[in-house]
Amino acid sequence: MTDSVPSGAEPGLSPTREISGLGLRLRDRRRRSGLTLEAAASRVGLSPAYLSRLESEQRQPSLPVLLGLSRVYGTTVAELLGEEAAAHDPIIRAGRMEPARAGGWSYRRAGGPDRAMQALKVHVPPAVQDAVVRVHPGEEWLYVASGRLRLTLGDVVDVLGPGDSAHFDSLTPHQLAAASAEGVELLFVHTLLQSPLGGLCIDQGNRVP
Repeated sequence: MTDSVPSGAEPGLSPTREISGLGLRLRDRRRRSGLTLEAAASRVGLSPAYLSRLESEQRQPSLPVLLGLSRVYGTTVAELLGEEAAAHDPIIRAGRMEPARAGGWSYRRAGGPDRAMQALKVHVPPAVQDAVVRVHPGEEWLYVASGRLRLTLGDVVDVLGPGDSAHFDSLTPHQLAAASAEGVELLFVHTLLQSPLGGLCIDQGNRVP
């Protein structure tokens, strides 16, 4: 879930704790995301007037508001605050991708942290999480490396085989399940515009670390 405040609410930091250039960075990030004031404010649960005041530095945002905006804009709170971004190693070595499990799936991270997208190599065993329907902001792309995947998007069910891929808006209710006895191996990429629960697009009881 996105950290936000009720529409029209105006939480803020004390004027004595103003952050230089924050409003300009908020406006720049919103425009680079292709969002109007109304669209961005709606996603975070703010009023457009309040977001406008943040961008013109008439108000300072609270931490929950900054977190919400950073997720909507696909960036980090540190970047919005103007802090120097840490250098990222673009190479992900196989030996450094520690395997983990969540909700019956096993996965390895295949991308760097603190990015606007997250890449994973996922194994979905047969008959795992068949009943879980997922809905959240963002986009997903997946590629079937081996096995067969049953993908449900809304009311449409497709079976994908090796080499098949899918790219969809994850606000569409969706289910992923193995359709082969050995399970299915996926390459999986999703945006981080959704929620802190996003590692595998799984339910809250199996949050990815």
